[in-house]
Amino acid sequence: MKALLALSALIDRMSERVGHAIYWLVLVTVVISAANAVVRKAFNWSSNSLLEIQWYLFSMIFLFLAGYTLKHNEHVRIDIITGRMSARARAAIDIFGTLFFLLPMAILIMKLSWPVFVDAYTRNEVSTNAGGLTIWPARLMVPIGFALLIVQAVSELIKRVGFLQGLAPDPSEKIVAKTAEEELAEEILRSRGDLAVATEIEQIGTEKKARS
Repeated sequence: MKALLALSALIDRMSERVGHAIYWLVLVTVVISAANAVVRKAFNWSSNSLLEIQWYLFSMIFLFLAGYTLKHNEHVRIDIITGRMSARARAAIDIFGTLFFLLPMAILIMKLSWPVFVDAYTRNEVSTNAGGLTIWPARLMVPIGFALLIVQAVSELIKRVGFLQGLAPDPSEKIVAKTAEEELAEEILRSRGDLAVATEIEQIGTEKKARS
């Protein structure tokens, strides 16, 4: 089991690196979208390739970050029932769901999407839009994205089995770190509190002087 937990940790590190690399594409997509809107309005010019690259990047973000999102327990859950259960019961349900729903679904989609990519690559399929992009890179994103999801699902499965055996912490607990904005807001409130205390002390000193 220790070897499997080490494998799980390796998969988690890989998912983290993929996630940190891919979510920069959000900024790239926004920049391309803004530039496309500006040139269309300012110069009355546009290109289907600029539109399609936005779709490609959005698809890559959605597909390639599926495993990263699973690692951080950020996929949408209906916790009306499981939220009231013990951590061990939730882990058992997650194991069942991963084995009989998540993994079969992801493996099936990866398997079915691969021939679609091969066919598009062989025929060098191009978008039907004028000036559009080559299609096969977009087709390739689907099997790669679901492969990353499968690998992370295996890691989550290992962690939950390890938790049930008392060899790993509860993987369903979300570690909520404070954002930079929250830390800044707390620092501002703290400084305001210190200023209020200092002002109050100064007022008390002034009142004592006035009485004397």
